Amino acid sequence: MMATAGTTADDSPAVFPATEAAPDAPRRAGRVGSVLLTAAMVVLLLLAAVVTVVPRLIGAVPLTVLSGSMEPTISAGDLVVVRPTDPADLRIGDVVTVQPVSDDPTLVTHRIIGVTHGSDGIAGFVTQGDANEHPDEPVVPEQVMGRVVYTVPLIGHVTHGTWGPYVATAVGVGLVVYGAVTFALPRRDREEVPDAARP
Repeated sequence: MMATAGTTADDSPAVFPATEAAPDAPRRAGRVGSVLLTAAMVVLLLLAAVVTVVPRLIGAVPLTVLSGSMEPTISAGDLVVVRPTDPADLRIGDVVTVQPVSDDPTLVTHRIIGVTHGSDGIAGFVTQGDANEHPDEPVVPEQVMGRVVYTVPLIGHVTHGTWGPYVATAVGVGLVVYGAVTFALPRRDREEVPDAARP
């Protein structure tokens, strides 16, 4: 006997395999949110390492730049990591942090444009900001706090501002708590889709 569409040869209804339903929107949104938060945690951990851990390991100090005298190399709000360096190892072109006035906590980060020598070796340095038209007053080696090892753009706005450290701490703690809760809670087992009936 001939069969028509939708029936089998014995006139019983044909059964076709069911397809698995696509994940619903809330589940997809949850996965995207989890990925974004994980990425944010990784970025924060890397920043923490660059700003605090690495300087400690190499004996350096992170400092926030407050002016644009080193534009475009270093901008206001950037963070520079300065490591004490033997004056004999400093060369023209190095960016250094100096104390222009002895016993004054004010520091300036400029580029060395000149080196003066004496009978006992290096007698002093002449520095100038890349964006400045005139050089600074010469400084003696004892006024040089160190050489800039690397710069972290813009992060100084967070570490130097009165509100920045609190916001950064709150965000960091929130992400750490979220990560701890996410890993601590048991993962929900995926719903098993029953096998489709076969004809």
